[in-house]
Amino acid sequence: MKQTALIIPLLFLASICFGAESSGWKAGASATIITPEEYLWMAGYGGRKTPAEGKLTDLFAKALALEDSGGHRSVFITLDLVGIDRETTAAIGEELKKHGLERHQIAVNCSHTHSGPVVAKNLGPLHYWSLDDDQKARIDRYAATLKQRVVQTARNALKNLAPARLQWGSGYATFAVNRRENKPYDIVPKLRSEGTLKGPVDHDVPVLTVRNPAGEIRCIVFGYACHATVLSGNRWCADYPGYAQREVEKNYPGSVALFWAGCGADQNPLPRQTVTLAEQYGMALANSVSQVIAAPMEEIESTLTTFYREVQAPLAKLPSTEELRALILGTNSYEKARAKMLLDRIASQGSLESTYPYPIAKWVLGNQVEWNFMGGEVVVDYARRLKKSGHGTATWVAGYSNDVMAYVPSLRVLKEGGYEGGGSNVYYGLPGLWDETFEEVVVQAIQELK
Repeated sequence: MKQTALIIPLLFLASICFGAESSGWKAGASATIITPEEYLWMAGYGGRKTPAEGKLTDLFAKALALEDSGGHRSVFITLDLVGIDRETTAAIGEELKKHGLERHQIAVNCSHTHSGPVVAKNLGPLHYWSLDDDQKARIDRYAATLKQRVVQTARNALKNLAPARLQWGSGYATFAVNRRENKPYDIVPKLRSEGTLKGPVDHDVPVLTVRNPAGEIRCIVFGYACHATVLSGNRWCADYPGYAQREVEKNYPGSVALFWAGCGADQNPLPRQTVTLAEQYGMALANSVSQVIAAPMEEIESTLTTFYREVQAPLAKLPSTEELRALILGTNSYEKARAKMLLDRIASQGSLESTYPYPIAKWVLGNQVEWNFMGGEVVVDYARRLKKSGHGTATWVAGYSNDVMAYVPSLRVLKEGGYEGGGSNVYYGLPGLWDETFEEVVVQAIQELK
Protein backbone atom coordinates (compact mmCIF):
# COMPACT_ATOMS: atom_id res chain seq x y z
CA MET A 1 0.00 0.00 0.00
CA LYS A 2 1.49 3.33 -1.05
CA GLN A 3 0.04 6.79 -0.76
CA THR A 4 1.21 10.38 -0.71
CA ALA A 5 0.92 12.42 2.45
CA LEU A 6 -1.78 15.05 2.06
CA ILE A 7 -1.48 18.32 3.91
CA ILE A 8 -4.58 20.52 3.99
CA PRO A 9 -3.95 24.01 5.32
CA LEU A 10 -6.98 26.05 6.34
CA LEU A 11 -6.24 29.77 6.26
CA PHE A 12 -8.48 32.00 8.33
CA LEU A 13 -8.57 35.02 6.01
CA ALA A 14 -10.05 38.23 7.30
CA SER A 15 -12.90 39.26 5.02
CA ILE A 16 -12.58 42.57 3.24
CA CYS A 17 -15.65 43.95 4.90
CA PHE A 18 -15.96 47.49 6.24
CA GLY A 19 -17.23 47.54 9.80
CA ALA A 20 -15.98 44.03 10.66
CA GLU A 21 -14.39 44.27 14.08
CA SER A 22 -11.45 42.18 15.22
CA SER A 23 -11.93 40.28 18.50
CA GLY A 24 -8.21 40.29 19.22
CA TRP A 25 -7.84 36.57 18.49
CA LYS A 26 -5.79 35.02 15.73
CA ALA A 27 -6.26 31.41 14.71
CA GLY A 28 -5.09 28.98 12.09
CA ALA A 29 -5.70 25.30 11.40
CA SER A 30 -4.27 22.48 9.34
CA ALA A 31 -4.91 18.79 8.67
CA THR A 32 -2.61 16.03 7.46
CA ILE A 33 -3.35 12.42 6.54
CA ILE A 34 -1.44 10.04 8.81
CA THR A 35 -2.82 6.74 7.49
CA PRO A 36 0.13 4.32 7.41
CA GLU A 37 1.69 3.79 4.00
CA GLU A 38 2.21 0.09 4.70
CA TYR A 39 0.07 -2.48 6.43
CA LEU A 40 1.36 -2.71 9.97
CA TRP A 41 -0.20 -4.04 13.17
CA MET A 42 -3.35 -2.37 14.47
CA ALA A 43 -3.72 -1.07 18.03
CA GLY A 44 -6.29 -1.55 20.73
CA TYR A 45 -7.25 -5.21 20.62
CA GLY A 46 -5.19 -8.27 21.48
CA GLY A 47 -7.25 -10.71 19.44
CA ARG A 48 -6.15 -9.62 15.98
CA LYS A 49 -4.01 -12.18 14.16
CA THR A 50 -2.90 -10.19 11.10
CA PRO A 51 -1.84 -6.62 10.24
CA ALA A 52 -4.27 -4.18 8.65
CA GLU A 53 -5.80 -5.39 5.39
CA GLY A 54 -7.58 -2.34 3.99
CA LYS A 55 -9.07 1.07 4.71
CA LEU A 56 -12.52 2.45 5.50
CA THR A 57 -11.41 6.02 6.17
CA ASP A 58 -8.18 7.93 6.34
CA LEU A 59 -6.66 8.88 9.68
CA PHE A 60 -5.74 12.51 10.35
CA ALA A 61 -3.53 14.70 12.46
CA LYS A 62 -5.12 18.12 12.87
CA ALA A 63 -3.97 21.26 14.61
CA LEU A 64 -5.54 24.50 15.77
CA ALA A 65 -3.18 27.36 16.58
CA LEU A 66 -4.43 30.21 18.75
CA GLU A 67 -2.98 33.61 19.63
CA ASP A 68 -4.65 36.01 22.04
CA SER A 69 -4.55 39.81 22.04
CA GLY A 70 -1.39 39.75 24.16
CA GLY A 71 0.46 37.54 21.67
CA HIS A 72 0.31 34.35 23.79
CA ARG A 73 0.11 31.29 21.55
CA SER A 74 -0.90 27.66 21.84
CA VAL A 75 -1.35 24.71 19.51
CA PHE A 76 -3.96 22.01 20.04
CA ILE A 77 -3.27 18.78 18.14
CA THR A 78 -5.71 15.91 17.60
CA LEU A 79 -4.75 12.47 16.31
CA ASP A 80 -6.91 9.64 14.96
CA LEU A 81 -4.90 7.13 17.00
CA VAL A 82 -5.45 4.84 19.99
CA GLY A 83 -2.77 6.69 21.95
CA ILE A 84 0.82 7.90 22.11
CA ASP A 85 3.60 7.54 24.65
CA ARG A 86 5.35 10.34 26.51
CA GLU A 87 8.53 9.97 24.44
CA THR A 88 6.62 10.68 21.21
CA THR A 89 4.92 13.74 22.70
CA ALA A 90 8.24 14.99 24.08
CA ALA A 91 9.87 14.67 20.66
CA ILE A 92 7.03 16.67 19.08
CA GLY A 93 7.39 19.30 21.80
CA GLU A 94 11.13 19.60 21.23
CA GLU A 95 10.61 20.28 17.54
CA LEU A 96 7.94 22.89 18.25
CA LYS A 97 10.30 24.73 20.61
CA LYS A 98 12.00 25.89 17.41
CA HIS A 99 8.78 27.76 16.70
CA GLY A 100 8.67 29.50 20.05
CA LEU A 101 6.34 27.11 21.86
CA GLU A 102 7.01 25.84 25.38
CA ARG A 103 5.54 22.61 26.70
CA HIS A 104 2.55 24.30 28.35
CA GLN A 105 1.56 25.80 24.99
CA ILE A 106 1.11 22.38 23.33
CA ALA A 107 -1.66 19.85 23.93
CA VAL A 108 -2.01 16.54 22.08
CA ASN A 109 -5.20 14.48 22.26
CA CYS A 110 -5.91 11.06 20.74
CA SER A 111 -9.39 9.98 19.62
CA HIS A 112 -8.59 6.45 20.84
CA THR A 113 -9.81 4.73 17.71
CA HIS A 114 -9.12 0.98 17.89
CA SER A 115 -8.84 0.83 14.10
CA GLY A 116 -5.56 2.68 13.79
CA PRO A 117 -1.92 1.57 13.92
CA VAL A 118 0.33 0.66 16.82
CA VAL A 119 2.25 3.82 17.76
CA ALA A 120 5.78 3.37 19.10
CA LYS A 121 5.80 1.70 22.56
CA ASN A 122 2.23 2.68 23.47
CA LEU A 123 0.51 -0.49 24.77
CA GLY A 124 3.92 -2.13 24.46
CA PRO A 125 3.22 -5.53 26.09
CA LEU A 126 -0.03 -5.88 24.14
CA HIS A 127 1.57 -5.10 20.81
CA TYR A 128 5.17 -4.05 20.26
CA TRP A 129 6.93 -6.49 22.58
CA SER A 130 4.77 -9.37 21.35
CA LEU A 131 5.49 -8.87 17.64
CA ASP A 132 8.21 -10.13 15.32
CA ASP A 133 11.15 -8.00 14.15
CA ASP A 134 9.56 -7.16 10.80
CA GLN A 135 6.47 -5.70 12.44
CA LYS A 136 8.57 -3.84 15.00
CA ALA A 137 10.57 -2.27 12.18
CA ARG A 138 7.35 -1.16 10.44
CA ILE A 139 6.06 0.35 13.68
CA ASP A 140 9.35 2.19 14.21
CA ARG A 141 9.24 3.61 10.68
CA TYR A 142 5.68 4.77 11.16
CA ALA A 143 6.50 6.43 14.49
CA ALA A 144 9.27 8.44 12.85
CA THR A 145 7.01 9.51 9.98
CA LEU A 146 4.18 10.34 12.36
CA LYS A 147 6.31 12.77 14.37
CA GLN A 148 7.36 14.57 11.20
CA ARG A 149 3.77 14.92 9.98
CA VAL A 150 2.42 16.06 13.32
CA VAL A 151 5.10 18.71 13.63
CA GLN A 152 4.45 19.89 10.08
CA THR A 153 0.71 20.06 10.78
CA ALA A 154 1.34 22.28 13.80
CA ARG A 155 3.74 24.45 11.80
CA ASN A 156 1.14 24.95 9.09
CA ALA A 157 -1.47 25.96 11.66
CA LEU A 158 0.93 28.55 13.07
CA LYS A 159 1.70 29.88 9.58
CA ASN A 160 -2.03 30.29 8.98
CA LEU A 161 -2.66 32.54 11.99
CA ALA A 162 -5.04 35.34 11.01
CA PRO A 163 -7.74 37.43 12.73
CA ALA A 164 -10.56 35.32 14.14
CA ARG A 165 -13.47 35.20 16.57
CA LEU A 166 -13.95 32.38 19.07
CA GLN A 167 -17.27 31.20 20.49
CA TRP A 168 -18.27 28.30 22.69
CA GLY A 169 -21.34 26.27 23.60
CA SER A 170 -22.34 22.82 24.80
CA GLY A 171 -24.59 20.14 23.33
CA TYR A 172 -25.71 16.62 24.18
CA ALA A 173 -25.37 13.10 22.72
CA THR A 174 -26.53 9.88 24.36
CA PHE A 175 -24.96 6.90 22.58
CA ALA A 176 -22.23 6.45 25.23
CA VAL A 177 -23.11 3.77 27.81
CA ASN A 178 -21.33 2.94 31.07
CA ARG A 179 -19.79 -0.36 30.06
CA ARG A 180 -19.08 -1.53 33.62
CA GLU A 181 -22.69 -1.25 34.74
CA ASN A 182 -24.67 -2.51 31.73
CA LYS A 183 -23.78 -6.07 30.86
CA PRO A 184 -24.20 -8.13 28.79
CA TYR A 185 -24.00 -5.53 26.05
CA ASP A 186 -26.76 -7.14 24.00
CA ILE A 187 -29.36 -5.99 26.56
CA VAL A 188 -28.40 -2.32 26.19
CA PRO A 189 -31.06 -1.54 23.53
CA LYS A 190 -33.73 -2.93 25.87
CA LEU A 191 -32.39 -1.01 28.86
CA ARG A 192 -32.18 2.17 26.79
CA SER A 193 -35.79 1.84 25.62
CA GLU A 194 -36.89 1.26 29.23
CA GLY A 195 -34.80 4.16 30.51
CA THR A 196 -33.03 1.83 32.95
CA LEU A 197 -29.38 2.18 31.90
CA LYS A 198 -27.08 2.31 34.93
CA GLY A 199 -23.88 4.03 35.94
CA PRO A 200 -22.33 7.50 35.59
CA VAL A 201 -21.96 9.02 32.11
CA ASP A 202 -20.94 12.36 30.60
CA HIS A 203 -23.13 13.13 27.61
CA ASP A 204 -21.99 16.74 27.15
CA VAL A 205 -20.68 17.79 23.73
CA PRO A 206 -18.47 20.87 24.21
CA VAL A 207 -18.07 22.95 21.06
CA LEU A 208 -15.60 25.68 20.11
CA THR A 209 -16.03 27.57 16.84
CA VAL A 210 -13.51 29.76 15.08
CA ARG A 211 -14.86 32.31 12.62
CA ASN A 212 -13.20 34.91 10.48
CA PRO A 213 -14.18 38.54 11.22
CA ALA A 214 -17.00 38.28 8.68
CA GLY A 215 -18.55 35.48 10.75
CA GLU A 216 -17.74 32.56 8.45
CA ILE A 217 -16.90 29.35 10.33
CA ARG A 218 -13.38 28.13 9.61
CA CYS A 219 -12.76 25.63 12.43
CA ILE A 220 -14.91 23.59 14.80
CA VAL A 221 -13.52 21.77 17.83
CA PHE A 222 -15.76 19.36 19.73
CA GLY A 223 -15.44 16.57 22.28
CA TYR A 224 -17.24 13.55 23.68
CA ALA A 225 -16.55 11.00 26.42
CA CYS A 226 -16.83 7.59 24.79
CA HIS A 227 -14.53 4.83 23.57
CA ALA A 228 -13.98 4.80 19.79
CA THR A 229 -14.66 1.06 19.63
CA VAL A 230 -17.63 0.63 17.34
CA LEU A 231 -15.39 -1.28 14.94
CA SER A 232 -12.90 -4.08 15.53
CA GLY A 233 -11.95 -5.32 12.07
CA ASN A 234 -8.69 -5.10 10.13
CA ARG A 235 -9.29 -1.95 8.11
CA TRP A 236 -7.99 1.50 9.00
CA CYS A 237 -10.80 3.68 10.27
CA ALA A 238 -11.18 6.73 12.52
CA ASP A 239 -14.36 5.10 13.90
CA TYR A 240 -17.31 7.29 14.97
CA PRO A 241 -15.08 10.36 15.69
CA GLY A 242 -13.85 10.24 12.09
CA TYR A 243 -17.35 10.01 10.67
CA ALA A 244 -18.43 12.86 12.97
CA GLN A 245 -15.59 15.10 11.79
CA ARG A 246 -16.34 14.31 8.16
CA GLU A 247 -20.01 15.20 8.63
CA VAL A 248 -19.21 18.45 10.46
CA GLU A 249 -16.87 19.52 7.66
CA LYS A 250 -19.58 18.64 5.15
CA ASN A 251 -22.10 20.77 7.05
CA TYR A 252 -19.69 23.75 7.18
CA PRO A 253 -17.80 23.83 3.88
CA GLY A 254 -14.32 25.31 4.10
CA SER A 255 -13.93 24.38 7.77
CA VAL A 256 -11.70 21.87 9.54
CA ALA A 257 -13.20 19.82 12.36
CA LEU A 258 -11.17 18.54 15.32
CA PHE A 259 -12.52 15.88 17.70
CA TRP A 260 -11.12 15.39 21.19
CA ALA A 261 -11.78 12.41 23.45
CA GLY A 262 -13.14 13.11 26.91
CA CYS A 263 -13.08 10.88 30.00
CA GLY A 264 -14.58 7.87 28.28
CA ALA A 265 -12.44 5.02 29.61
CA ASP A 266 -15.49 3.28 31.09
CA GLN A 267 -17.89 4.36 28.34
CA ASN A 268 -18.72 2.37 25.18
CA PRO A 269 -20.79 3.18 22.09
CA LEU A 270 -23.52 0.55 22.31
CA PRO A 271 -24.66 -1.35 20.37
CA ARG A 272 -21.66 -1.61 18.05
CA GLN A 273 -19.70 -3.79 15.57
CA THR A 274 -21.01 -2.40 12.25
CA VAL A 275 -19.91 0.42 9.97
CA THR A 276 -23.52 1.59 9.82
CA LEU A 277 -23.56 2.13 13.58
CA ALA A 278 -20.23 3.99 13.47
CA GLU A 279 -21.68 6.30 10.83
CA GLN A 280 -24.90 6.75 12.83
CA TYR A 281 -23.03 7.71 16.00
CA GLY A 282 -20.86 10.09 13.99
CA MET A 283 -24.00 11.65 12.52
CA ALA A 284 -25.58 11.98 15.98
CA LEU A 285 -22.49 13.76 17.29
CA ALA A 286 -22.33 16.04 14.23
CA ASN A 287 -26.02 16.89 14.65
CA SER A 288 -25.39 17.88 18.25
CA VAL A 289 -22.56 20.15 17.10
CA SER A 290 -24.86 21.76 14.52
CA GLN A 291 -27.53 22.39 17.15
CA VAL A 292 -25.00 24.17 19.33
CA ILE A 293 -23.83 26.32 16.43
CA ALA A 294 -27.41 27.16 15.45
CA ALA A 295 -28.15 28.41 18.96
CA PRO A 296 -26.63 31.58 20.40
CA MET A 297 -22.98 30.90 21.29
CA GLU A 298 -20.98 32.90 23.80
CA GLU A 299 -18.15 35.03 22.44
CA ILE A 300 -14.80 34.24 24.07
CA GLU A 301 -12.69 37.17 25.16
CA SER A 302 -9.18 37.29 23.73
CA THR A 303 -7.17 36.03 26.68
CA LEU A 304 -5.37 32.70 26.82
CA THR A 305 -3.46 31.19 29.72
CA THR A 306 -1.78 27.79 29.51
CA PHE A 307 -0.35 25.54 32.21
CA TYR A 308 1.41 22.16 32.23
CA ARG A 309 2.74 19.99 35.02
CA GLU A 310 3.88 16.42 35.55
CA VAL A 311 2.70 15.03 38.87
CA GLN A 312 4.68 12.26 40.53
CA ALA A 313 1.65 10.00 40.79
CA PRO A 314 2.07 7.20 43.34
CA LEU A 315 1.94 3.52 42.45
CA ALA A 316 0.95 0.75 44.85
CA LYS A 317 3.16 -2.24 45.69
CA LEU A 318 5.63 -3.02 42.91
CA PRO A 319 6.51 -6.56 41.78
CA SER A 320 9.77 -8.06 42.96
CA THR A 321 12.44 -9.41 40.62
CA GLU A 322 11.48 -12.93 41.71
CA GLU A 323 7.81 -12.34 40.91
CA LEU A 324 8.70 -11.01 37.47
CA ARG A 325 10.96 -13.96 36.74
CA ALA A 326 8.14 -16.31 37.69
CA LEU A 327 5.84 -14.54 35.19
CA ILE A 328 8.45 -15.06 32.46
CA LEU A 329 7.95 -18.81 32.95
CA GLY A 330 4.15 -18.54 32.74
CA THR A 331 1.84 -19.04 29.77
CA ASN A 332 0.27 -15.57 29.48
CA SER A 333 2.14 -13.92 26.59
CA TYR A 334 1.21 -10.39 27.71
CA GLU A 335 2.32 -11.00 31.30
CA LYS A 336 5.56 -12.43 29.95
CA ALA A 337 6.12 -9.42 27.67
CA ARG A 338 5.51 -6.97 30.53
CA ALA A 339 7.72 -8.96 32.91
CA LYS A 340 10.59 -8.96 30.40
CA MET A 341 10.17 -5.24 29.82
CA LEU A 342 10.24 -4.52 33.56
CA LEU A 343 13.22 -6.81 34.17
CA ASP A 344 15.11 -4.98 31.43
CA ARG A 345 14.25 -1.71 33.18
CA ILE A 346 15.53 -3.02 36.50
CA ALA A 347 18.74 -4.15 34.81
CA SER A 348 19.32 -0.75 33.23
CA GLN A 349 18.32 1.57 36.09
CA GLY A 350 18.61 -0.61 39.19
CA SER A 351 14.97 -0.61 40.29
CA LEU A 352 11.41 0.21 39.31
CA GLU A 353 10.17 3.69 40.08
CA SER A 354 7.39 3.95 42.65
CA THR A 355 5.79 6.96 40.94
CA TYR A 356 4.87 7.91 37.37
CA PRO A 357 5.29 11.39 35.84
CA TYR A 358 1.59 11.89 35.14
CA PRO A 359 0.83 14.82 32.79
CA ILE A 360 -1.85 17.38 33.49
CA ALA A 361 -2.52 20.63 31.66
CA LYS A 362 -5.01 23.45 31.76
CA TRP A 363 -5.90 26.11 29.22
CA VAL A 364 -8.20 28.98 30.14
CA LEU A 365 -9.87 30.71 27.22
CA GLY A 366 -11.22 34.19 27.94
CA ASN A 367 -11.71 33.39 31.64
CA GLN A 368 -14.80 31.58 30.38
CA VAL A 369 -13.76 28.09 29.30
CA GLU A 370 -11.46 25.98 31.47
CA TRP A 371 -10.00 23.17 29.37
CA ASN A 372 -8.28 20.42 31.34
CA PHE A 373 -6.04 17.78 29.75
CA MET A 374 -5.36 14.50 31.54
CA GLY A 375 -3.09 11.67 30.49
CA GLY A 376 -4.20 8.06 30.12
CA GLU A 377 -7.58 6.43 29.74
CA VAL A 378 -9.54 8.45 32.27
CA VAL A 379 -12.85 7.22 33.69
CA VAL A 380 -15.87 9.47 33.64
CA ASP A 381 -15.81 10.18 37.40
CA TYR A 382 -13.04 12.74 36.88
CA ALA A 383 -15.01 14.82 34.38
CA ARG A 384 -18.08 14.76 36.58
CA ARG A 385 -16.09 15.77 39.65
CA LEU A 386 -14.17 18.58 37.96
CA LYS A 387 -17.32 19.97 36.34
CA LYS A 388 -19.16 19.91 39.67
CA SER A 389 -16.36 21.75 41.48
CA GLY A 390 -15.68 24.01 38.49
CA HIS A 391 -17.96 25.71 36.02
CA GLY A 392 -20.28 23.00 34.76
CA THR A 393 -20.34 22.73 30.99
CA ALA A 394 -17.71 25.50 30.76
CA THR A 395 -15.25 23.05 32.36
CA TRP A 396 -13.93 20.71 29.68
CA VAL A 397 -12.01 17.57 30.62
CA ALA A 398 -10.06 15.70 27.96
CA GLY A 399 -8.53 12.30 28.62
CA TYR A 400 -6.06 10.52 26.30
CA SER A 401 -3.90 13.64 26.30
CA ASN A 402 -0.12 13.99 25.97
CA ASP A 403 0.66 10.46 27.23
CA VAL A 404 -1.60 7.40 27.24
CA MET A 405 0.27 5.27 29.77
CA ALA A 406 -2.54 3.30 31.44
CA TYR A 407 -6.15 3.39 32.55
CA VAL A 408 -6.83 6.12 35.10
CA PRO A 409 -9.46 4.88 37.55
CA SER A 410 -11.11 6.99 40.21
CA LEU A 411 -10.82 5.71 43.78
CA ARG A 412 -14.28 4.18 43.36
CA VAL A 413 -13.30 2.22 40.26
CA LEU A 414 -9.90 1.31 41.71
CA LYS A 415 -11.60 -0.28 44.72
CA GLU A 416 -14.18 -2.02 42.56
CA GLY A 417 -11.39 -3.51 40.45
CA GLY A 418 -12.03 -5.07 37.06
CA TYR A 419 -10.43 -4.11 33.78
CA GLU A 420 -10.52 -0.34 34.25
CA GLY A 421 -9.61 -0.70 37.92
CA GLY A 422 -6.24 -2.27 37.18
CA GLY A 423 -6.63 -5.43 35.13
CA SER A 424 -5.60 -3.47 32.05
CA ASN A 425 -2.20 -2.49 33.47
CA VAL A 426 -0.50 -5.57 32.08
CA TYR A 427 -1.24 -4.41 28.51
CA TYR A 428 0.24 -0.97 29.11
CA GLY A 429 3.25 -2.15 31.10
CA LEU A 430 2.62 -0.08 34.21
CA PRO A 431 4.48 -1.99 36.95
CA GLY A 432 1.78 -1.66 39.62
CA LEU A 433 -1.70 -0.42 40.34
CA TRP A 434 -2.21 3.26 41.09
CA ASP A 435 -2.12 3.97 44.81
CA GLU A 436 -5.42 4.76 46.53
CA THR A 437 -4.26 8.36 46.99
CA PHE A 438 -3.94 8.82 43.21
CA GLU A 439 -7.29 10.54 42.58
CA GLU A 440 -6.82 13.14 45.30
CA VAL A 441 -3.21 13.83 44.30
CA VAL A 442 -4.14 14.40 40.65
CA VAL A 443 -7.37 16.35 41.19
CA GLN A 444 -5.68 18.65 43.70
CA ALA A 445 -2.85 19.27 41.25
CA ILE A 446 -5.33 20.12 38.47
CA GLN A 447 -7.23 22.53 40.71
CA GLU A 448 -3.96 24.22 41.72
CA LEU A 449 -2.94 24.89 38.10
CA LYS A 450 -3.42 28.65 37.86
